[in-house]
Parts: sequence; C-alpha cells; structure tokens
Amino acid sequence: MITASTHQKRPFFNSPEKKDRLQEILFQVAEEFGWNMEAWAILSNHYHLVLKSPEDSGNFPHFINKFHAVTARNLNVTDRTPGRKVWFQYWDTRITHRDSYLARLAYVHLNPVHHGLVERAESYPWCSAAWFCQHASGSLQEEVLRFRTDRLMLGDDF
Repeated sequence: MITASTHQKRPFFNSPEKKDRLQEILFQVAEEFGWNMEAWAILSNHYHLVLKSPEDSGNFPHFINKFHAVTARNLNVTDRTPGRKVWFQYWDTRITHRDSYLARLAYVHLNPVHHGLVERAESYPWCSAAWFCQHASGSLQEEVLRFRTDRLMLGDDF
C-alpha cells in the first residue's frame, strides 16, 4: 500500500482534468513496471494505492520515482509553473496477511467518503470503488466492506 502527499498538502490536482491525467499516468506507469492496481483513490492533495507487485518487486523505487516525475512535469506544464515541487513524500507498507489486505482495500475504496467528497464511494470517478463493485464477487465485496477502517493506523490527515 502506498500513500503519497503533495508538497505542503496543497491541492494541486484540483480539477477533473488534472485528476484524470494523474490517474491515466498512474495506470500507464504501473503497467509499464508490472504493478497491478488493486485499489486506488486520487484526491486533490494525496492518493492511496493498493498494488500487487510483480514477481521481482525490486523495481518499486523506479516505478514510484517515474510516476512522481512524470506527473509533476505534466502538472507543471499545465499550470505553467516549471520546476515547482509537486510531491512531498510517500509511505509504503508491505501487506503480509489477508485481514490487513481486506481492511486496506476497504479504506482506499471508502477514502472519498472519509474526506466528505461524496456520499457513496462508487460515485467518485478517481477511485476504484465503482470498479470493485462491478468486478468483485458479492461475497468479496461484503467481506471487504465489513472491515472497520477507523482502527487502521494510516497517515491520512489531509
């Protein structure tokens, strides 16, 4: 799981077009490096990801560095702010057991609701909740959504 914050928690991705482009680049770079997207939530000043690593996960630093570099350059071209620092830092956690995985899936899917952006996560276009509802079995959906996410110790004071 990865959580990343923009510099000074500024809402740089403050339009649908900017979030669309960030999400598009995320999918492209994840595919390029062999990381499978399991859950994502993109907000104006941070994002959360749950990813499944490729066989050789040693390319993770290259994956995250390229994603941040490409999105920062793209945003700065759009905003006409060359050289501006966009990303502050990221935190990554290796998930080692099923309950932790399911709880984090729930947390990421529900993140737009947590931040008061929507009432139903499935209606937020830059989140995997709608995809999850369409593709996951009913039993998996129930299992994931029964997890309480308020006990997770995740940095999300955005």
